Amino acid sequence: MIEVIQRRGRCVEAASGASVAVVHRGELVALRGADVETTFRSAAKPFQLAVSLEALGDPELSAEDLAVGAASHSAEPFHVARVEALLRRFDLDVEGLRCGSHAPTHTPSAEAILRAGQSFTALHNNCSGKHTLMLAACARNGWDSNYLPPEHPLQRRIHESLARWMAHDPYSVTDGCGVPTFCQPLSAAARAWGVVASAMAAGGADDPWSDRLGRIGRAMALRPDLTSGTGRLDLEVVRASREEMAVKVGAGGLFCVALPERELGVAMKVHAGTMEALPALVAWALETFAPGAWEEPEAWSLRRVTNVAGLEVGEWAVRATPRGRAR
Repeated sequence: MIEVIQRRGRCVEAASGASVAVVHRGELVALRGADVETTFRSAAKPFQLAVSLEALGDPELSAEDLAVGAASHSAEPFHVARVEALLRRFDLDVEGLRCGSHAPTHTPSAEAILRAGQSFTALHNNCSGKHTLMLAACARNGWDSNYLPPEHPLQRRIHESLARWMAHDPYSVTDGCGVPTFCQPLSAAARAWGVVASAMAAGGADDPWSDRLGRIGRAMALRPDLTSGTGRLDLEVVRASREEMAVKVGAGGLFCVALPERELGVAMKVHAGTMEALPALVAWALETFAPGAWEEPEAWSLRRVTNVAGLEVGEWAVRATPRGRAR
């Protein structure tokens, strides 16, 4: 059993159950907590991107392009500029993106747009890179530009490919950005991320899918600033790593990791979906199942509980008992 707890002083103020699944070369080697069903949300982005690349005929894209294509970015100016460059590359207009608009999650960037008297657009949606490449795939293949429905040819390809990588046929629900996302056991999500880890380890593999996923994973490891954003968990985890890793947060308390040197895929879930609890769970999971791969920053701010004045009044931590299943 795993719980992520929030302490305020000596008092445990909140506790959320959690699970961690670890896969090595397709085999589930560890499971702590229940193998809960979870949505994949943004942790599906490397796989959605790989299918878009295949549909595009594998264009030559930089690591920066691939990173923002798999991103849940914060819409800082350098994120927006990279998405705009992708739109120009494929001769697309922002109006064709169907992700909707929202304020940048990077507060200073949102405030700068408002001060300038401008409006938020689909460029500022954290999923705009993924949607740009989905729209580009539709244009190249003559598919309907409304790529949102599950029955769309691109979405069917994504579903079929993920079922293969997970060794499980997920069912679909609708993501926050409008495209299908997937529901599966946590172990199936870990298995898919294990495929990314093995693809990253393989280098320039002969298998085209391994090549695509490997390039995407390496781009995410190289440019986590484009995949994530200033002060966010994904970016801080990669920056504190001691070996190559690709990581991705998913809404609803999900976090996935590919560790190519160990060929491990790790998926973890805070059952209550509490995103503030994730840093403590990520630190515990990496220390437990991949010792030496990562070093927690000293006095890590993402673990701290602060009051309105910014004073530290507590912390997030993990309370684990020996119960659980390991193989």
